[in-house]
Amino acid sequence: MADLHIEDFYRDTAAILIHLYNRFPRKGAVFVEDIAGDDEPDEFGLHSNRHMACFGTMLWLADEGLLRYESVIGQDAVDQAVLTAECFNRLSTQYPEGEAAGGSGLIREAALAVNRIRQCMANGTSTELSETVHRFLFDPPTRL
Repeated sequence: MADLHIEDFYRDTAAILIHLYNRFPRKGAVFVEDIAGDDEPDEFGLHSNRHMACFGTMLWLADEGLLRYESVIGQDAVDQAVLTAECFNRLSTQYPEGEAAGGSGLIREAALAVNRIRQCMANGTSTELSETVHRFLFDPPTRL
């Protein structure tokens, strides 16, 4: 049985990183609903587990040094968020096997971590996305 909450974590991580990469170096709010979809708080004003897991992913990424933010907006967003230099560098780095694939600029571009994540988000299975994001987080590319 798959751990769906872990697959959600990897999908949220990918979406958050791509969102911030696409507007780097500008700061801005990252809203949970833009990443995980709409959420209707219950009669007590509490968000769903899915919403809170996505919000927790944002905070975890900050704790791990991949993004910075200035404040939170309730439990709905992180405000004035931006990728750290470390994360931007990792996303902009080519995995080594991309170099071996050939010298073409397009091949090198496709091997960038950010583009591998984008490709998995667009066309990959949840397993491929999970593996790609896991590799990015825990076995990041290094400059050669």
